[in-house]
Amino acid sequence: MNLRVWKLPFWQQAVLALVLGAGVGAVIRPVFGDEAATDWLKPIGDVYVSLLKLVVVPLVFTAIVVSVGRLRNVGNVARLTLKTLGWFVITSAIAVAIGLATALILKPGTGVGKLAVETTEPETVTWVQVLKNLAPSNIVKAMAEGNVLGVVVFAAILGAALVAVGERGARLTALFEDFYAVMGKIVWWVVRLTPIGSFFLMAWVVGTYGPESLAPLAKFIVAIYIAGALMLLVGYPVLLRVFGRVSPVKFFRNSWPAMQFAFVSASSLGTLPITQRVTVERNGVDRSYASFAVPLGATIKFDGCGAIYPAVAAVFIAQYQGIELGLGQYLLIALAAVIGQLGTGGTPGPAIVALTLTLTTAGLPLEAIGYLIAIDRVIDMMRTMVNVTGQAVVPVLVARSDGLLDDAIFNAPPKALDEAPADTLDTPAGDAGQESGTKRKEPALA
Repeated sequence: MNLRVWKLPFWQQAVLALVLGAGVGAVIRPVFGDEAATDWLKPIGDVYVSLLKLVVVPLVFTAIVVSVGRLRNVGNVARLTLKTLGWFVITSAIAVAIGLATALILKPGTGVGKLAVETTEPETVTWVQVLKNLAPSNIVKAMAEGNVLGVVVFAAILGAALVAVGERGARLTALFEDFYAVMGKIVWWVVRLTPIGSFFLMAWVVGTYGPESLAPLAKFIVAIYIAGALMLLVGYPVLLRVFGRVSPVKFFRNSWPAMQFAFVSASSLGTLPITQRVTVERNGVDRSYASFAVPLGATIKFDGCGAIYPAVAAVFIAQYQGIELGLGQYLLIALAAVIGQLGTGGTPGPAIVALTLTLTTAGLPLEAIGYLIAIDRVIDMMRTMVNVTGQAVVPVLVARSDGLLDDAIFNAPPKALDEAPADTLDTPAGDAGQESGTKRKEPALA
């Protein structure tokens, strides 16, 4: 039986793991109590997430060094980077607007009653700290501390320097390519454990949080899920259809493995290897650009955690505390939510940091964050799914504008992800073009 299950397509294994995990969690909670799920199931799920986080930093570092170092001139990098960042801001602004509108219509903070507040010491986040994360004084320390933003900046600078020094830089770039191929293989081994990790993570969530404990915050949970669904089903499809000139249905079909895993793992960086593969092998984005844009998005692009969540949570806290917000405060919430994403990381929990920054900017009480701690894991699943979807949407939009999108791959039947990834950046995206009856031609970046 175990062998037959293992032979199922990869996505079916993951779905089966989700269903079985939810069932096990539902049984464990009433029989053994909610602490049993934390004691028995969460440690195994945490090991899986830790394995993903272990390989993420070297993967991001080598991917960006190689992708920038291989481009012919720094000017091209600058243009693509500006377009990418521009779409990051636009999509985040749309997400904030959806979050604010949803909260103002549903009023999740009214009629809540008295909540039990967990003691918490919110981390103080300042604009100076965000700027310091951009330029770490010690890159090794930045890698050890998980300052992915600093790692990305240093990797981009190193890649640009490899271009500037000419032939010697090309030789060093080749070494980084070899390292990138090795990291890709290690990541693939870890990703193959997705069904097992998904099972324990889902069982832990269902076994820990019951409907009765979430009832006082049900309206807030519903508001987050509705806002996320609106971004997924309205915001992104409109952008894909109008500016990407692609079918939103085919995009979601292609990107579903990454979206599904993001929902379970609640980690943008943990989902990065899958997001990278669907962007290149299913959505047809040029590999050299995708290897730069996707890791960058997993570092600073959080439409769910950094845009929708702070917007809805700020309105919820204001309503619960009886604080009237003015137009100026709504604008501050929007500005802090969009820009504050630069200070968050792609691991579970960055939304609390983003919310702290947003509340501080809008002058709302930080102590109210304690209301939301208990349900953070439940809403983090939807937030992260929105995050990862946005991180896959933007490369498609930019690739379309620069002629870096292969329509044959995008429109072809999705390539199965139960095959090992290509060993080098030069290899075409899994021969997807051959599957669709055409041979893929790599577009020039220059």
